[in-house]
Amino acid sequence: MRKSVRHIVLLMVAMIGSMASGQGYASDKLFLYTENFPPYNMSSSGRAFEHNGNSIDGICTEMVKAILQNTDLDYVIKLRNWDYGYNRALDKQNHGIFCTTFTEERENLFKWVGPLTKNLWTIFAGSGTNLKIDKLEDTKGMLYAGYRNDVMTTYLLDRGYKVSAMESDDINPKRLELGQVDLWIADRLAGPYFASQQDVEGLEPVFSFNETELYLAMNLDTSEKIMQKLQEGLRKIRSNGMYEAIETKYGL
Repeated sequence: MRKSVRHIVLLMVAMIGSMASGQGYASDKLFLYTENFPPYNMSSSGRAFEHNGNSIDGICTEMVKAILQNTDLDYVIKLRNWDYGYNRALDKQNHGIFCTTFTEERENLFKWVGPLTKNLWTIFAGSGTNLKIDKLEDTKGMLYAGYRNDVMTTYLLDRGYKVSAMESDDINPKRLELGQVDLWIADRLAGPYFASQQDVEGLEPVFSFNETELYLAMNLDTSEKIMQKLQEGLRKIRSNGMYEAIETKYGL
């Protein structure tokens, strides 16, 4: 009887150890989110959402995949709207989002890997505009198109500019073309991509400012072991030429 009980106890200990080991492995899996923000991140099939990283392209996506391929980390990459991915990265361990603009306000909200690339904030006006902008303050009182939780939208709102913010940036070129807004703030490279997707032509960049760096932002509870692996993956692609090759592919 004692032998039987001892055998059962040993089996239970082994099972608990196995479960703990499995949980430890699972906890190392990364869940990474991005959005449709071409040419930085985008669905390769033109869909609004993607469940599989193989269907997601773009400068930052290729950078992140290259980093991960130089680690032993298990991961999934999904394409969602910005709000969804951003809040998951804020709230859940081992969750992250890219490309995320690094700002002082966000610095302590995440752990950062990068920079992956840079962008240039640009104000677009409608086709045939005569608008001349020498400084951002020249647009005070005008209505911008933007999207929620985007760093450019937040920047304008914090400084008292008027912004009509949507769930995503996709429809903002059409809103500008139809005269529903006066201006649209977007990235210098991404703006023309969005416009072409909506068959909007002739939007004109009238002012650029604030070149920023884009990163992979990880939840604060992500372990230092994982962060070290990600940083080492970035170091490897910088040293082996992959980082430069991806930039060259996209004309940077």
